[in-house]
Amino acid sequence: MLSVLYYLFTLLQVSFWFVMSIIVLIITYPFDKSRRWVHECSRCICTTLFGLPPFMRRTIDGLENIEKGKPYVMVMNHNSGVDIFAAYKIPLNFRWVSKREVFKVPFMGWLLPIHGDIPIERGNASAAMAKVIKDGKLWLSRGATIAIFPEGTRSKTGEMGRFKAGAFNLAAEAGVDILPVVMTGTNELFKGWKVNWRNRIAIRVMPVVKAETIAATETKELMQQVRESMVEELAKLRAEVAAEKK
Repeated sequence: MLSVLYYLFTLLQVSFWFVMSIIVLIITYPFDKSRRWVHECSRCICTTLFGLPPFMRRTIDGLENIEKGKPYVMVMNHNSGVDIFAAYKIPLNFRWVSKREVFKVPFMGWLLPIHGDIPIERGNASAAMAKVIKDGKLWLSRGATIAIFPEGTRSKTGEMGRFKAGAFNLAAEAGVDILPVVMTGTNELFKGWKVNWRNRIAIRVMPVVKAETIAATETKELMQQVRESMVEELAKLRAEVAAEKK
């Protein structure tokens, strides 16, 4: 019963913030080209969703690796649709790169174009790459971070899959740092259709990969280096969370 009430509350809240996001966009559009205030509306949704249940936790560390006011290409591992909501704990103004189908999801998907997120056609790699580069550079120039799941899809095993080149090509062309982020626990928020009220989501912001390093490294090699560092850090994070549960 509590899970049903939680779903209803979520629907009502998202509907409310959908309307509020439109109003905020209209009011702030002339002076807020990075859509920071629209982004804050989305952050409010996620803060409430994770903050309302008293025993649910969403923690973050590594914030010292973020330089205030600086845009990044942020890359994250992808285990669940919950990853998107959990990521709003990260204190950055970011635009998502997401498959076009997600934009058709009622309410939540309708928020994405208001938010300024970037839709791509996954069946057309060259068109998707061009879209990421073109729109990504535009948002980066406005001071917004671009958030990408470099695996391109959710991991079915929980282990990190192979990376695609989009995030790395964008960072190279835009001349910005890459910010790796790993998270765990997002695939445990639900047990079937029921909510896991004691769920713990842990997020770790890793040291940046400098623009100079990106420019000096071949793309495939860079992808491999970043993936290996994220795999290693994710294993550490999972071990720490497991130890806390004992």
